[in-house]
Amino acid sequence: MERDIAAKVGMAFEPFSFTIERGKIREFALAIGDGNSLYASPAAAREAGFRDVPIPPTFPTVIEMWAGADFDELIRVLELDPLKVLHGEQEYEYLQDICAGDELTGQSKVVDVVVKRGMSLITIETAFHNQQGEQVLVARSLIIERP
Repeated sequence: MERDIAAKVGMAFEPFSFTIERGKIREFALAIGDGNSLYASPAAAREAGFRDVPIPPTFPTVIEMWAGADFDELIRVLELDPLKVLHGEQEYEYLQDICAGDELTGQSKVVDVVVKRGMSLITIETAFHNQQGEQVLVARSLIIERP
């Protein structure tokens, strides 16, 4: 029986929560070699106009790794062959600052599926809201399943 991957468009995953911690921000900045004092010093962050230590631009990777749907769940729900899956691209669209102390809730959904030359290109979008219910971030990820 042929799988209809396009039928997955609109499918949503369970919501998840993540609290932004200063220590995780500092660890991430060290791991990527970013010595900017904003990521380690609340005083430096406030001096720069932030309410607390802000997250580095690619920090949402940490959030999705620890709190979002994991690889096994994505493979199972999307009915993909794990041996043929590649991570195609990642993008983050910031709508507001995200800082230490923020409590984010995210929910991922499949927003697009394109099949080209036998490859399935699946776009998953995760909307993040802060503790006030304001949308602060949209993360988009492209999963490729090769033939």
